[in-house]
Amino acid sequence: METKQFLPLPHSPAYHILLKAGPRLKPLQQVHAHIIVLGFGHSRSLLTKLLNLACAAGSITYTRQIFLSVTKPDAFLFNSLIKSTSKFHNFSIYSIYFYGCMLLSKILPSNYTFTSVVKSCADLSSLKLGKVIHGHVFLNGFGLDVHVQSALVAFYAKSGDLGNARKVFDKMPERSVVAWNSMISGYEQNGFGKEATLLFEKMREVGVKPDSTTFVSLLSACAQLGALCLGCWVHKYIIEHSLDLNVVLGTSLINMYTRCGDVRKAREVFDSINEKNVFSWTAMISGYGTNGYGREAVELFDEMRRKGPSPNRITFVAVLTACAHAGLVKEGRLVFAIMREKYLLVPGVEHYVCLVDMLGRAGLLDDAYNFINEEIPKEPAAAIWTAMLGACKMHKNFDLGVKVAEHLVAVEPDNPGHYVMLSNIYALAGRMDRVEIVRNIMIRKRLKKQVGYSTIEVDRRTYLFSMGDKSHPETNEIYRYLDELMSQCRELGYATVSESVMHELEEEEKEFALRYHSEKLAVAFGLLKMSNDEVPIRIVKNLRMCEDCHWAIKYISIVANREIVVRDKLRFHHFKDGLCSCQDYW
Repeated sequence: METKQFLPLPHSPAYHILLKAGPRLKPLQQVHAHIIVLGFGHSRSLLTKLLNLACAAGSITYTRQIFLSVTKPDAFLFNSLIKSTSKFHNFSIYSIYFYGCMLLSKILPSNYTFTSVVKSCADLSSLKLGKVIHGHVFLNGFGLDVHVQSALVAFYAKSGDLGNARKVFDKMPERSVVAWNSMISGYEQNGFGKEATLLFEKMREVGVKPDSTTFVSLLSACAQLGALCLGCWVHKYIIEHSLDLNVVLGTSLINMYTRCGDVRKAREVFDSINEKNVFSWTAMISGYGTNGYGREAVELFDEMRRKGPSPNRITFVAVLTACAHAGLVKEGRLVFAIMREKYLLVPGVEHYVCLVDMLGRAGLLDDAYNFINEEIPKEPAAAIWTAMLGACKMHKNFDLGVKVAEHLVAVEPDNPGHYVMLSNIYALAGRMDRVEIVRNIMIRKRLKKQVGYSTIEVDRRTYLFSMGDKSHPETNEIYRYLDELMSQCRELGYATVSESVMHELEEEEKEFALRYHSEKLAVAFGLLKMSNDEVPIRIVKNLRMCEDCHWAIKYISIVANREIVVRDKLRFHHFKDGLCSCQDYW
């Protein structure tokens, strides 16, 4: 019996039977029984292989049952089991469990152990537990192990603790492309696109060769920042180095181009992807919609239904949003019906928001309000009331707007944006007594409106402006040039839309507050610095563009004879020759 147990594993008949069974539960259980009959029931090498396959088969109960039958499991078995369970997100907690069993068995963990355990902490989003494991790493002398450090960088970045992620990253004696990718991805996924691009530049300086994973994160950062120049450089690099334009990388390129306002290039990439999945189709449909090409979005959706994969819930959000922003009410109603009746998808909050938004923008306020009260099964979410309120404001139905705004504040009483909207709608309805009450509530609750800012990329460097910003070294020149622009705009007929600012200000104060909004400063800076008239000025704003800026930039596009593209919180605005792609419908 003993000789059988210690047969070299690759030559063992039982080993080959295990391989044939593969990660399938019933065949594995049959092979397990056969192994016991053959007398190999206590062979650690065979049990280790069996444990790995049982885990891959998706049965943690059977895996644990086999583990408990092993007398005195060794380090190899523990490490194999911890690694196997860490590979599957649903089993991450068991990776920690087996690590605990390993410690109780007084078996010392290795760098392989910690790499897997730290990954499991990341999958569990358990920052507290991960920090405890980080302490164990130091106590066991693996603080400078490259693989463990890479895992720690990925863990902290995924957990949103970018400070600790960067500390570990900076202390690494050697940084693999995996470590660089983890840090870049961490910045991008946590909204620090600028830091992601700067770290990529540093990665290039030290001579680390980027891979497809690097570019997926970098393109997402470019999309976040509106950094078209850097995004184009990435695309060129991919072509010149013959990197595989797989569906993930291709979809990232589509997303980057559409979010930077270059829909034509996005479509070129879309057409060049050989095997498109639902995400690439959805990215292109969404790109059309947010850039004001509603009909093209609907046409591509119809094509997807004919010869592409089945649309998912996100696809329907994309096409409904496109319909809402293009005034395609008939098409939007049909899409909503198709979603429910043909694809049997139950509408979520996001789909209801799109339909209410579509009806409201089209001026069908009664239809939208009745839909909220009659068709939505649960208490309407804040986003639904927000869409309805926007429509009331757009069509100047302030009485209904007051009612909707009050619903909104009741649903989310601690959102400062809702109080700002309620205050504005009260003011527009002439109920200034209520404006004062709302402002006092905000003061008492210590609620502050989100600060707006705009960014612009010039020579692959991103500049940020806020309202009345004077931090730029060329502030005087920017302000002087903007004043000249606005003077020329007024000669053409531009007049301040004073409803865009607080109603208690005097008219002169309103005009001053509006003149130096962040997007106007960014546009002026772009026109000063970008002399090539054929290159559009591209601005990214974190909030919704105000009505006055929208009106003013239409005039600036005439005065400067320049195309200006502004991406705000909701959509793109392509200004050219005094017109906007949204047709003043946003």
